[in-house]
Amino acid sequence: MVNTNSPSADRSVKGFDLSGLAYMTDQSMGPRRRPPRRLASAPGALLLLLTAACGGHTPQIPNPRPIVNFNGARIRVDKARMDSINQWVNREQDNITNDPTFMVETNMSVDEVYPWEGMQISHDTVRLQFDAEAPDSRLAVEIYGHLHLMAKMGRLAEFLPEAATATGFDLEKAILARVADTWLLARTVYDVAPYAPLDELIYARDAGYLDAFIFTARPDQFAEARAEWARANPGRAEEYRTWFLKTFNREPPGLRTKK
Repeated sequence: MVNTNSPSADRSVKGFDLSGLAYMTDQSMGPRRRPPRRLASAPGALLLLLTAACGGHTPQIPNPRPIVNFNGARIRVDKARMDSINQWVNREQDNITNDPTFMVETNMSVDEVYPWEGMQISHDTVRLQFDAEAPDSRLAVEIYGHLHLMAKMGRLAEFLPEAATATGFDLEKAILARVADTWLLARTVYDVAPYAPLDELIYARDAGYLDAFIFTARPDQFAEARAEWARANPGRAEEYRTWFLKTFNREPPGLRTKK
């Protein structure tokens, strides 16, 4: 058995000890790929709450609450929608944790991280980064990587049937929409702390700017889809930029001055 308490070690979903309350009390991290591998770290509140829900049934969720950012931008959701998202997220987490045919690995970053930044897929493994100061963002990042890995493995229909044959921008948009669902659940139901990269995603999606968010943040990708979108939506990119500046008091990802 390999054990590590190094804070710089890979955080791999298959090392988790997901034994209900025992997992919640010992606060250790590491899922199972080939037991009894175990890796240590401190999971976020969202991961613990969802872990507690994986006991053979999905319990009732609390009533969701509206979220408001520092500029007064507000998102309201209804409970039926959040119930559906909660069930899907629990199925995702269960597969990420217990399916022995692949590995999802996460490393901590010292900077803000958007889900796609640093993702690497090799054979049956996807490697990702999450912000060490925002541990609750980890599950959303894992789901992003998991869905991309399932697409590579030809299994996306099991988890994202509406995008089972999608490629390129259409695939990315479908996956980020589900990541947005995951974070919206976290913020409105499980009361996790705001995290700028994922808050920007959910607010952009809610305001109808998901396409613009992706195209602006990823200027070197999706060239054909971007050109078609720009022709069909003249002025939309600048409209999105104006909205983003008003909502977040900073330029959108892709237009910021690099450090």
